[in-house]
Amino acid sequence: MKNNIKNNKEDKQLVIESLEFSSLSQGMSIINKEKFIEVISGILKVEALNSIKKEVTNLKDIVTKKAKDYRGILNIDSNGDTISLRRDVLTDELDQILESHTLERAIYYLKRLLESIQKVKTSKINDINLLRWKEYDDIITDSLWILGKRDTSGAHLGWYWGNFIPQIPHQMILRYTKKGECVLDPFVGSGTTLIECRRLGRNGIGIELNPDVAQKAKELIERETNKDNVVSEVFVGDSRTINIKSILEKFGIKQIQLLIMHPPYHDIIKFSKDKNDLSNAKDTEEFLRMFGEVVDTATPYLEKGRYFALIIGDKYSKGEWIPLGFYCMQEVLKRGYVLKSIIVKNFEETRGKRNQKELWRYRALVGGFYIFKHEYIMLFKKK
Repeated sequence: MKNNIKNNKEDKQLVIESLEFSSLSQGMSIINKEKFIEVISGILKVEALNSIKKEVTNLKDIVTKKAKDYRGILNIDSNGDTISLRRDVLTDELDQILESHTLERAIYYLKRLLESIQKVKTSKINDINLLRWKEYDDIITDSLWILGKRDTSGAHLGWYWGNFIPQIPHQMILRYTKKGECVLDPFVGSGTTLIECRRLGRNGIGIELNPDVAQKAKELIERETNKDNVVSEVFVGDSRTINIKSILEKFGIKQIQLLIMHPPYHDIIKFSKDKNDLSNAKDTEEFLRMFGEVVDTATPYLEKGRYFALIIGDKYSKGEWIPLGFYCMQEVLKRGYVLKSIIVKNFEETRGKRNQKELWRYRALVGGFYIFKHEYIMLFKKK
């Protein structure tokens, strides 16, 4: 019996050490939630600003491990709940209290910190805890995205000509869905959206016109670990006419919560010889008509009040800039959507322009135009 007790203690200590090592390596502090609330609540009872600052300084020293944990705040070897906090954000919160010039302001910051530990506040469309919003600096909120190379981790590969970078669906899924909800991509291509769905615990349905591309996408998606056991399915068909209702019913899904579309930029890249392929539209007008039909087919299944992200670029043809993105935007706005944002995302090189920077610069100088270095992420909300 004594040996078992000893072994249990040793196992528990290994777990604690593992957690502490993990938290240090990731910049996190694992805190005894009950003790932390107790300490903050006690400080709130103090009636002098200098005394509050003294207590908060002691607390900061414990959290940053500059002082001995005499209050049990870092004691995760207890029966109470623990909470993992970003150490830099927590330190910033404590510094804000220490920099307060009035008692009222210090109390305000203390109460805000206490609430962020006690409660979780999310919106209807995502899992972001708004009481701890400072911890989400990986989520972009600006309308200009300067991104480096595409994410090639996990199952992501840049093999497909014309696919978008995984960072785009990653950001859209985090901002506009909750875990377990459903994302539809009618131009799924190499499966980038569905790979991100798997990573983030969302159900993903993709539609692809080209059977060979669809098969390759399925293989790539299956390489990504499905830790949340979500739906990840690619269907071959024309997104203008495919029966989305019957597809969703197979999985007991009535509506989707996010619609992502990355259609061809008309005929810049010919993806197939299929007449139903938008890249084979004979002119801009036919392209827009076909694109509108895809929107018409998908829109009924997007839940009211949820979001539609359109990733699209412009084109240059016969000496004229064709604002394809804004033409597509108008097609969407005709169909009961509200425009929420236009994000401009850079791209440094495409497969077509790779190793041809000098040639394209010469062409631009001769032709009097500017080289495309951006595309749009147009964000709509369904009325």
